[in-house]
Amino acid sequence: MEDQEVEIYNSISEYNKMANHETLHPLVSVIDFSQSDPVCQHKRKFGFYTVFLKDVMCGDMLYGKHSYDYQEGTLVFIAPGQTYGIYNKGKYVQPAGYALIFHPDLLKGTNLGKNIKDYNFFSYDVHEALHLSEKEREIILECFKNIKHELGQPIDKHSKSLMVNNIELFLNYCMRFYDRQFITRDHINQGLIGKFESLVDDYLKSERPKSIGFPMVNYFAEKLNLSANYFGDLIKKELGISPQEFIHNKLIDVAKEQILEHGKSISEISYDLGFKYPQHFTRLFKTKVGISPSEYKTLN
Repeated sequence: MEDQEVEIYNSISEYNKMANHETLHPLVSVIDFSQSDPVCQHKRKFGFYTVFLKDVMCGDMLYGKHSYDYQEGTLVFIAPGQTYGIYNKGKYVQPAGYALIFHPDLLKGTNLGKNIKDYNFFSYDVHEALHLSEKEREIILECFKNIKHELGQPIDKHSKSLMVNNIELFLNYCMRFYDRQFITRDHINQGLIGKFESLVDDYLKSERPKSIGFPMVNYFAEKLNLSANYFGDLIKKELGISPQEFIHNKLIDVAKEQILEHGKSISEISYDLGFKYPQHFTRLFKTKVGISPSEYKTLN
């Protein structure tokens, strides 16, 4: 993909102007791209939350380091400050689908503002997008319709709470649909879990803990071409524990074997497993096993 300059849109009105859309509220907008003029897509960075609902294939989307070919009924979530773009080789195309954009300032002082980080899908990579069923798509469009209806009302003391409540309802539906997607892709997820387990086993058996350090979740997510948040949510849904807990459990199993092999001190074992300080290893071991490594050695 060719290098492109990044267009920056910090306000809702700036983006509305680009999309040929009227600004009804300074902090939130619902856009129907069928009403926009043909555009030549670029890399873009937003100062607001963006959710795209694409109805047709429209080129390769670049998001972070990954590209993704949009399919019908796909939802992609982009957090403020993230860069994305659609590459269509300099051709002007008629965009299709919808977008919901809302500024972080809209959320200040609200429950959604406090909890927005719980919606991990804003940090998923684009190839981890939400693929909707027809019924789910209808629900999403109904949410957009309700938000758009509120945008058409005169601004009063109820406007903000109603707007935010409708956005929160939409995001909660998306959480439900992502849970469904994790379940329907269970066969794919099981393969990823198997690969994850193998990667952890190989890591702990190698010299990498000594050279790279304690095995981190981000390391394995990257090896599996997944974002850390998507990876974490997938493992939690499938196994009931976080990737970090999974790694800790594996590490403790290896530590037990090494403690019982004799010939190695507790300090040597801790360094071999990637701990900078033996006391950190001892603390984790005691948390997981209930006794210290030294006590475990004595009892066995």
